[in-house]
Amino acid sequence: IEIQTERATEEHIKITITDNGAGMTPAVRERIFDPFYTTKPIGEGTGLGLSISHHIVVQKHNGELHCGSKLGEGTTFSITIPIAEVTH
Repeated sequence: IEIQTERATEEHIKITITDNGAGMTPAVRERIFDPFYTTKPIGEGTGLGLSISHHIVVQKHNGELHCGSKLGEGTTFSITIPIAEVTH
């Protein structure tokens, strides 16, 4: 796993998390942020982790969460959030 941080713009920071695992099919990648979606067998996963993560990054921090993946090449998640504190 590789984790990088960088200043994306004057107002945003970007965090990139990359692995060299098996990757995901396009069909799986399209659904990973859906609530209750899981690739695990019934009873072994709630399917809430990435849905909650997406909600926190996008709704609570006014950021962006993206995923790129290719079978056999791994997966990359990119999180971009404002540097300034968000007030609600």
